[in-house]
Amino acid sequence: MSNLRVYNTLSRSKEEFKTVEPGKVGIYLCGPTVYAEAHIGHMVGPVIFDTVKRYLEHSGYDVRLVVNITDVDDKLIHKANERKMSMLEVAEENIADYLGNLAALGVTTIDDMPRATACMDDIIQFVKDLIDKGFAYDVDGDVFFEVTKDPEYGKLTNRSVDSMQGEGGGAAASKRSPGDFALWKKAKPGEPSWESPWGKGRPGWHIECSAMSKGILGETFDIHGGGLDLTFPHHENEIAQSECCHGKPMVNYWMHNGLLRSDPSAGKIGGKADRDKKDSPEEPSAGGKMSRSAGAGGLADLIKRQGGERIRFFLLRTHYRSTILFSEPAIEEAGTGLDTFLRLFERYERITGKSFYDIVPAKTRQEGAFEAGDDVLLSLIKQHRDAYLEKMDDDFNTGGGVSELFEIVRGINKAIDQEKLEETKGADTSSLDQAMATLRELTAILGLFATKPEADSSEDAGLVDQLMSLVIEIRANSRKKKDFETSDLIRDRLTECGITLEDRKDGTLWRKG
Repeated sequence: MSNLRVYNTLSRSKEEFKTVEPGKVGIYLCGPTVYAEAHIGHMVGPVIFDTVKRYLEHSGYDVRLVVNITDVDDKLIHKANERKMSMLEVAEENIADYLGNLAALGVTTIDDMPRATACMDDIIQFVKDLIDKGFAYDVDGDVFFEVTKDPEYGKLTNRSVDSMQGEGGGAAASKRSPGDFALWKKAKPGEPSWESPWGKGRPGWHIECSAMSKGILGETFDIHGGGLDLTFPHHENEIAQSECCHGKPMVNYWMHNGLLRSDPSAGKIGGKADRDKKDSPEEPSAGGKMSRSAGAGGLADLIKRQGGERIRFFLLRTHYRSTILFSEPAIEEAGTGLDTFLRLFERYERITGKSFYDIVPAKTRQEGAFEAGDDVLLSLIKQHRDAYLEKMDDDFNTGGGVSELFEIVRGINKAIDQEKLEETKGADTSSLDQAMATLRELTAILGLFATKPEADSSEDAGLVDQLMSLVIEIRANSRKKKDFETSDLIRDRLTECGITLEDRKDGTLWRKG
């Protein structure tokens, strides 16, 4: 096990990580309300907590990750009526879109994806228990949680009961207190509904998550995740209804990721200093939160333009509690960073004939440990591996971890140059192999480079290869004739087109990016 420290929103401090059950971790992440196609904002939480699970498993824990689906909601009902479809049809269409986007971004570790409509019996029993214990009341088919009965209500966001306004829709006037919130909503004509002890109706939003998390992870579990915008009212209300019902803490650690906001400047974001922030992530100047109402487009189209791995890397370059400034140029910059790794992978294959993608990553930190001895390269790699693990132990600082990965790449490239490994046949590459194995281990924790990028096998790709060979030949002839003006012009114009040339002793290579 690691010396992990986790920032707990409830205590507003970093705490030593201790689990409910030794060696096991239960994580619940609030998932989407599936009334429309997903946008990039919906991927922030899944990418972060997919990485959190990967790191916890690498640290020796058995982890269960739950991401719920809200498939009954006012917005879903409105969308179904608007499109003249059933609520189920709208939900299924958008669940398929959401799952496809998760796969494209390498989110593969989710164990359970419960749907609210499949957990109705548990939800109804939960509401009944709250009524029986005196924390909720029925008003003509609408059931409300009575916030004044919970002396700790508001502890997550440090709000007083008097400052809160609960939901209630048309039945709000029947509430005993303005802060009371709906557990069960009386059915309206033409709406989907379920039978209950209080008549036909459907659940409120908050009770769904409490019932689903309890059903899978138990009355007390380890980590509850979600966006910062969910702290109130959603998570505040989850805590109240769950802890009043069970008489024990609902969650040990409340983890909230920063929001994705539009970048008005659409310029460069991040940098080593930003990636290393971990103690007090700050809110940089930004536009509004990424949402459908703010004009965020469909994620599937963004993935087609930018690629899922590039988007994932973009989301992990900063600390999870920091605001992420979104723009497509920023994602393209992240792609430039990824190219740094891809060039090293190609270089490694040229030297050894081995593919980086064939290396099986170490599953645990013990399995990935090695002795460096007096080997200069391995001593450097060990130093940065230790620093990477230390930063990840400090509240899952992926941004700091990414900085260490770049240092490892820089160190490996320097060693290849100094040892002239590309020019020496039969050279000892055992240190290089170990260095690349470590890089494989640490990038796998971030969910990167799971598969080798597919080469373009189209007819157009073949034509491009032929044209680039011709351009490279013309440039080489210009250099032989000392016509450096033409040679430099060719390189510069190719760079403007997004093509990079790499001059080597055995010829010139080209690549996109």
